[in-house]
Amino acid sequence: MLVALSLKPTIMTQLTEGSQAPVFEGVDQNGKKISLNDFKGKKVILYFYPKDDTPGCTAQACNLRDNYQELISKGFQVIGISTDSVKSHKKFEDKFQLPFPLIADEEKKIVEMYDVWGEKTFMGNTTIGTIRTTFLINEEGKIKKIITKPDTKNQTEQVLEAWK
Repeated sequence: MLVALSLKPTIMTQLTEGSQAPVFEGVDQNGKKISLNDFKGKKVILYFYPKDDTPGCTAQACNLRDNYQELISKGFQVIGISTDSVKSHKKFEDKFQLPFPLIADEEKKIVEMYDVWGEKTFMGNTTIGTIRTTFLINEEGKIKKIITKPDTKNQTEQVLEAWK
């Protein structure tokens, strides 16, 4: 008897708007430990992306970079997370002069905690990986908005509109 196994991972929790954002800890591109608790009292743009230095991920990071001063002036902190290595993040930061932390989640603990690791389809191919998602977290650490289809070229506008 053959048994078919699904590639779709089991989701442990279902995060919703209004729920407490899971507290994570990781290491950024400079080897610095970063925790969500470091940003209490700030509005956090926590964006998960599939891979450093790919077209969509670069467009998204550069849009946030180009609007970084405006975001900071409005009380936001930007944090990017992917399953790439610290070394890969450092090269990505250097190449595009990114002014915000990029957390390396090679063990996939944070992507799983935020339910953004799973099955996805791109150009007709189904794979398992990071599902591009942006979480807007308020000053109390609660999820204000979950953007499940981030507009990579207009991420800042999308964030500011969603925060209203």
